[in-house]
Amino acid sequence: MRYRRLGDLRVSAIGLGVMPLSIEGRPDESRALATIHAALDAGVTLLDTADSYHLPGEEPGHNERLVARALAAYGGPVDEVLVATKGGRGRPAGEDWTVNGDPCHLRSAAEASLKRLGVDAIGLYQLHKPDPAVPFEESVGALRELLDEGTIRLAGISNADAAQIGVARRILGDRLVSVQNRYSPAVRDSERELRLCAELGLAFLPWSPLGGISRSSLDGPSRLEGERRFGAFHEIAGERGVSPQQVCLAWLLARSPTVVPIPGASRPETARDSAAASELVLDGEELGRLERAVGP
Repeated sequence: MRYRRLGDLRVSAIGLGVMPLSIEGRPDESRALATIHAALDAGVTLLDTADSYHLPGEEPGHNERLVARALAAYGGPVDEVLVATKGGRGRPAGEDWTVNGDPCHLRSAAEASLKRLGVDAIGLYQLHKPDPAVPFEESVGALRELLDEGTIRLAGISNADAAQIGVARRILGDRLVSVQNRYSPAVRDSERELRLCAELGLAFLPWSPLGGISRSSLDGPSRLEGERRFGAFHEIAGERGVSPQQVCLAWLLARSPTVVPIPGASRPETARDSAAASELVLDGEELGRLERAVGP
């Protein structure tokens, strides 16, 4: 496993997005725990969760409690495992995901996450999404207060644009250590934010990092377009004797030295396969092929 920096911490170059273990289609607890343990066995030291990762209408925190149980039951050392959680979203029954960036809500959400995780302080706490009904400065100000009080050790923001990254940096200073945005071969709207994070030394955590490379992307209604854009990942995977997912994650790692992908997994073998991507280094010719295929 290779490592990268997140603030003053060293974390695995590939993390684990734990969300699939708690939402629709989630596995039973035995397989869920085995999936997290497989990631830890493979050297993963960054687990990404959130209080809203649960079924619609369910009590918040299913995923956080699962992570806590997995770490407690793990047979190996967990001192270097960083649990990153998020607050500011909800999943009420019969509704879409909600957003709540009110400082009072964020404070109570962080305190509840702290109890569910069973830790003295949350390693990395992230504002899940900017709330258009609340000034962004106020939401980030709540993170600053949580930092000052010691409820959280490090802070991050998610689903943020470049201007919001600048605001958060001004308010939090060096205690802002990460930005978690959607980024993949299929979705590159956050290219500017990725580059800004590299300039500022912030970890950039792509969520849904494997978007576009599944076989369904190649065989769907736009098959020719899918083959043109994403077929190269499968071609290089065949040449290297690895999975297309590993090629995609290796491509992401090559985008910037501050990128730390957090692919999800619901099976131990998937977690192990993703973790192995940290050891795959693509050469210049392969990266060129992928860049030409994906496009600007």
